[in-house]
Amino acid sequence: MRNILRNMKNYKRFVAAILCCLIVQAVCELGLPSYTSDIVDVGIEQGGIKDSVPEVLRESTLERLKLFLTGDGVQRLEENYQKIEVGDPGYLNQYPILERESVYLLRTEDNVIREQLNQDLGIALFLVSQMEEGSANEMMLNAIRKKGVEQFGMMSDSMTMQMGISVIKQEYEAIGIDLGKVQMDYLKQVGLKMLGISVIMMAAAILAGFFASVVGAGIGRDLRSRVFHKVVSFSSEDINRFSTASLITRSTNDIQQVQMVSTLLLRMVIYAPIIGIGGIIKVSGTRTGLGWIIFLAVALILLLVMSLMLLAMPKFKIMQDLVDRLNLVSREILTGLSVIRAFHREEYEEKRFEQANASLMQTQLFTNRVMTMMLPAMMLIMNGITLLIIWFGGKGIDAGKLQVGDMMAFISYTMMIVMSFLMLTMMSIMLPRAGVAAGRIQEVLEVETNLKDPAQPKKLEKTTRGTICFENVSFRYPNAKESALENISFTMEPGKTTAIIGSTGCGKTTLVHLMMRFYDVSEGRITFDGIDIRKLSQKELRDQIGLVPQKGVLFSGTIASNIKYADHTISDEQMKTAAKTAQAEEFILGKKEAYESPIAQGGSNVSGGQKQRLSIARAIAKQPRVYIFDDSFSALDYKTDAVLRSELAKQTKNSTVVIVAQRISTIMNADQIIVLDEGSIAGIGTHKELMQTCASYQEIARSQLSEEELKGGRAS
Repeated sequence: MRNILRNMKNYKRFVAAILCCLIVQAVCELGLPSYTSDIVDVGIEQGGIKDSVPEVLRESTLERLKLFLTGDGVQRLEENYQKIEVGDPGYLNQYPILERESVYLLRTEDNVIREQLNQDLGIALFLVSQMEEGSANEMMLNAIRKKGVEQFGMMSDSMTMQMGISVIKQEYEAIGIDLGKVQMDYLKQVGLKMLGISVIMMAAAILAGFFASVVGAGIGRDLRSRVFHKVVSFSSEDINRFSTASLITRSTNDIQQVQMVSTLLLRMVIYAPIIGIGGIIKVSGTRTGLGWIIFLAVALILLLVMSLMLLAMPKFKIMQDLVDRLNLVSREILTGLSVIRAFHREEYEEKRFEQANASLMQTQLFTNRVMTMMLPAMMLIMNGITLLIIWFGGKGIDAGKLQVGDMMAFISYTMMIVMSFLMLTMMSIMLPRAGVAAGRIQEVLEVETNLKDPAQPKKLEKTTRGTICFENVSFRYPNAKESALENISFTMEPGKTTAIIGSTGCGKTTLVHLMMRFYDVSEGRITFDGIDIRKLSQKELRDQIGLVPQKGVLFSGTIASNIKYADHTISDEQMKTAAKTAQAEEFILGKKEAYESPIAQGGSNVSGGQKQRLSIARAIAKQPRVYIFDDSFSALDYKTDAVLRSELAKQTKNSTVVIVAQRISTIMNADQIIVLDEGSIAGIGTHKELMQTCASYQEIARSQLSEEELKGGRAS
């Protein structure tokens, strides 16, 4: 959870905006049930009359009310009602009774005073209705007053108010007010309020969803960018800590999990507590006496969620590792499909894939089966809670302690509380898996690469020569017991070609990787123009080197984009010269679109030899100070190889050239040949010198060259 939240720190403003929108949405949603209750209780049952406080009274009725009020009640009645005289033209159409009798209008907007008047007038209005106009004497008034206090003192406020409202209806009819219009006016007023609140709630929900999507998408973008830049900066040692399949999973599936959960986290997890707590506050304000049902519902939901999480949580952590495993197997099978077919191992690989697939499926089935129990169980709890509310609420209505609208509002608030827990529960299904994914992403981001640029890197001279010197270099791969290279010392100078040869696994490619600073030496040092390469920035060092790797790598695009890969500002003339030198011009011009011909991913639409020649052209077009050819001529035929090396010598006559090769014919004319044997230098010299002094070189030469070629000193 912490790893997910830390990704939101760059989006504080959006999160604050989402929080504001969710609060507005919650306030609106929590307000709607009370309006629904008002429509049922006031608009339908009470005919649009809110309480026992009449908006208008006849003068005769007001005088009789004073008989049943205390001194304070009479004072409040007189202070808050204004007299309208008989025949007043401003009110005559509204109150026809003004033709015969004066009326009193309510003039207060103070809710506190209205509540006091409501308490004063509830019983008094009913007692007035029991009097026969003009027939009451003091003894009868005292009897009615006493009877009223005894009879109505034990009644609930709700029943008292209902009796007062029935008298108000009679009073309105006597005044000439249309009760149907009163009811419709109230329903329209409340309906418009509900409509306005619904529109505000919808707008807040849309904005919250929009901002949450922006944050989620931004987090996904940022994480992909950070992971990509981090992985690109990895040394070869760092890359080996994670499998390629795992890095792909972390960069795609894991980030997608975090992005999706971040959006839902902002949209649901923040909203659920707001609506839940608000619902509890609203429920406690209904005074229905059914609050114990809420606590029962919450307890049952918590018990359900905790039980399911204890069962499912461990499996979520296993699931991501199984996804890694499936991706690894899939990638190996797809990349090695030709080898699999060649050795007729399709059936074996299918079984290997099915095993990885079945393991993931079984784990997913277990978690899905556990979680599928959640929704039916939640619905059972919700329906059970509804039945309890209706059962006990019905008893309250029957006893006159509760109104239908209040019970409806209570059900709505209860469902909000239960749904808030349901939202949290649904998120609890996704959070563990997203938490694991976020941890795996963080694991990549927190890797401290061992290849770092110095705080104050040195600068190469503008007139860079390109002299590379190995000084007592030894290197051991991480966790390896033996050194891959030991005590290596030699110098490579500009204008000369240095060749490196040796048996498979002797350390040739490792030597190249050290020159490129893909690894740092374990002992000794490598200098470039006298400066330790560890004191140079990696960019500055690699800007001086043109590498043609052992395995030619092309990128999707065009032939031109691949040759100009080092620098898009390379001119077309330089590109064509490089292609001509690399003996690639013939097959390029043979294509319909020439240099704009498309290259598929990985260069799958060109042959191995063509791919190798394009890789060589890419290095030549860069025009570096140092050329490194790591067994880069192996896919070329002898004729092309010979012509290419001849042209290459003209192009690189002022540069340092390093050729790693398996074939002696490729490097016989080199100025310096370094023979490696099991990580150590077995000999250094020209071809002729090594044929006389180095047994390892002689053995390689005799295995590849004829006696005539050996005597002639060069390959045909």
